[in-house]
Amino acid sequence: MEKSEWIWMNGELVRWDDAKVHVLTHGLHYGTGVFEGIRAYETEHGPAVFRHRDHLDRLQKSADLYYLELPYSLDELRQATHELIRRNALASCYIRPIAFRGYGEMGLYAPSAPVDVIIAVWPWGAYLGEDGKRNGIRAKVSSWRRISPDSLIPHAKASGQYLNSILAKTEAANAGYDEAILLDADGVVCEGSGENVFVVRDGDLVTPGHTASILDGISRKSVIQIAEDLGYTVVERDISRSELYVAEEAFLVGTAAELVPIRQIDDHDIAAPGEMTSVLAAKYEDALHGRAQEYLEWLDIVEQPSRVTS
Repeated sequence: MEKSEWIWMNGELVRWDDAKVHVLTHGLHYGTGVFEGIRAYETEHGPAVFRHRDHLDRLQKSADLYYLELPYSLDELRQATHELIRRNALASCYIRPIAFRGYGEMGLYAPSAPVDVIIAVWPWGAYLGEDGKRNGIRAKVSSWRRISPDSLIPHAKASGQYLNSILAKTEAANAGYDEAILLDADGVVCEGSGENVFVVRDGDLVTPGHTASILDGISRKSVIQIAEDLGYTVVERDISRSELYVAEEAFLVGTAAELVPIRQIDDHDIAAPGEMTSVLAAKYEDALHGRAQEYLEWLDIVEQPSRVTS
């Protein structure tokens, strides 16, 4: 991990190496936290956070679902993020806001434990690598099933829930693959360990719907809108495991990974990058970097302090 200089912690800027929590922090023991993965990109207008408000809205919803009362407004968190990017002098970066139950009470029901909020920013390249973005990655269908909505809340981006993804990702990596794809209890395709899944079938762009225990990805929404704007038919429906193997194209999309073609699933080759994937990836990149006029509304420009000249 490449360090930056400052982290925002409970309303104050602290040095990276000084941003610490108590060993008896509730979230460390029970996973009682919610977080977001956000990116800022260098644009001709300066650093711009991609779909910042949407990410912060989801952070708020995740916190509400797990009974965490955020002690800061979303506007305060937005301004804190802007200040953090400025203070760290970053043109582009990954952004990690996290809210979690802190030190003060142990036990599963700990309403008096304070809710701590931290925002960190640092330089971080594509999660699955630049070569993966260009040429595609190898994915493995995991033996671990995606968490069920009967047990936890897939729509929340909650810290403890990612143990499920860690099991799947580790299994895939140990078997020599780049990423895992998880199925639900009925064998229906859900998502990658940290990305949403799309396939091209009979010329349509197909992706699992909300009933498939997926996280409602911000990047997923973006790709769906871009595809529809380009005239592609987007279908949200159940996808069987076998459809992954016979798909004309397949790709993953997420904030950390961005848009990544899949060239092989369980040793079944897939065209990568396919024609539709390439078109969508190019337009998505334009949107991220402020080159697509129609999607400029997705960018939250980090305003720089005006320079006083004499």
